[in-house]
Amino acid sequence: MLCSSCRRQLTRGAEFCTSCGTPLAGSEKPLELVLPEGTRVPVLGEMTIGRAPGVSLQIEDPTVSRIHARVIGNGNGNPTLEDAGSSHGTFLDGAQVHGPVALRDGAQIQIGTKLIKVERQRDAEQAGRTIVVKPGASLFVAAIGSANVTASATQFGMKPRVRSGYALKKLDASEGNKRFVLRDLRTGKFLRLSDRDAQIFELLDGNHSLIDLIGSAEERFGAGGAARVARLLADLGERGFLAGIASSDAAPEEQLGFFKRMAKPREKTFDWVGRFFERLYSLGAWVLFTRPVLIALGVLAVAGLAVFGFLIGSRYGTPFVVANKIGLGALIFLLGRFAVVTVHETAHGLTMASFGRKIEKAGLKLVFIFPYAFVDTSEAWFESRKRRMAISAAGPLSDFCLGALFSICALVVGGTVRDVFFNLAFAAYVGAFFNLNPFLDRDGYHIMVDLLREPGLRRRAKIQFERRLSGKGRDTDSPVLGRYSVAALVWGVMAAGLAIFMSLRYYPVMIKLAPEIVVKIVLGTVWVGLFFPVIWVLAKPLFGRLRGRGATA
Repeated sequence: MLCSSCRRQLTRGAEFCTSCGTPLAGSEKPLELVLPEGTRVPVLGEMTIGRAPGVSLQIEDPTVSRIHARVIGNGNGNPTLEDAGSSHGTFLDGAQVHGPVALRDGAQIQIGTKLIKVERQRDAEQAGRTIVVKPGASLFVAAIGSANVTASATQFGMKPRVRSGYALKKLDASEGNKRFVLRDLRTGKFLRLSDRDAQIFELLDGNHSLIDLIGSAEERFGAGGAARVARLLADLGERGFLAGIASSDAAPEEQLGFFKRMAKPREKTFDWVGRFFERLYSLGAWVLFTRPVLIALGVLAVAGLAVFGFLIGSRYGTPFVVANKIGLGALIFLLGRFAVVTVHETAHGLTMASFGRKIEKAGLKLVFIFPYAFVDTSEAWFESRKRRMAISAAGPLSDFCLGALFSICALVVGGTVRDVFFNLAFAAYVGAFFNLNPFLDRDGYHIMVDLLREPGLRRRAKIQFERRLSGKGRDTDSPVLGRYSVAALVWGVMAAGLAIFMSLRYYPVMIKLAPEIVVKIVLGTVWVGLFFPVIWVLAKPLFGRLRGRGATA
């Protein structure tokens, strides 16, 4: 269901749009907190008010406690206010708050010496629920657009301090333990934090020594508090979130090895692409996200697969028609892939727009010698698990729909034109299944991560698999990661075998274009390269295991 005003997708059960604030089904507009300087912050979710870094709304005043009060609103139009154990108390309309109290239009909240008004939304300027701290800023204001924050220096000596320039969002409890999402606004890196990590994160303001942090963590979480502090500081430092500490991958390119330099992606980004998707969505692309159209697209995708299978069985006998016409067919296949990739990335961008998220970076990327287009959907990490899966699935769904259209065209026309459409359909389906591969860093992998609720799935599975092959398995090893590792290995062998089978179909054509010995050397080199990742995954830990046994003997 889409909002009638901004056409963004709505949260189930909400009484108003959490993107623009438009009331639904006769509900009233959301309430806003009006700060003394006039800043208006809509109450669209849970908010914390206080003096500490990490709160939703930071007020620099000595009479305000670090975490002074909470305002809780879940989209139902009836937010409540409660005191968070403040020193000077929280007051609503002059009466001290001792428990959850409902807010109303015209109420006044007193936080320390600061007076905050509560008003029903009366203008179109909206803010969201993501805490944004611009580089060089210390005042926290929840905002979708630009936040008016004042820069101020924060004391920093030997005391850990999170540098400015990040965004933090707390997701729904259904997201599991690590439901806080922290993003570096400079590099775009993300880090997932647990509730306990987030509590420690609030203390990283440059005013607490390491001893203070450990003491506070042990008081709250017991004997494991010190280890939790060390782990959190290591994660934050590695990704460059701590002031005065560069991230681990910030080494200059000239210090990288040859293969790492070659594998490092080269990007050409275009700033206008994000605005293009927003404009395209507003001009009518939002229709694609209405229920009737989504159902029609699903039916089209399924019907297209049936038609493509019929074409293979009744007319071609193989999907590799391009092998019989390597010149024109190959060119058509490449042009088709280019068109499919364009629509694929557009589908990602429009789905992001449907959830009110902006595309900050898009363009072309070159890895080794292989170019491809990309749309940065990292903002999806600020959305719920189901929405992240929808964003990831949008690209493959567009591939299936294009493949269906090309297949139907190939069914109703004849001659060379039919072959052209068949090759285009094949190009679309190759893209769909490639992007749904759960063992590559593509859409299928991200869907799998959310389905299994296993962040960092590939990295953690690889580490556990190598450890077990090395003979250092643990009783606490995850069976999910184990099964994923084995499936990835089997998939790698099958993919290499399929690639070899496909290359053999081109062998008769290739020996007409080059000497047979040259063709054999080239194909043999390619085949070894296809199996090299599998060999490397197995050989490295097994060699370490044998070497360890030899040293013991």
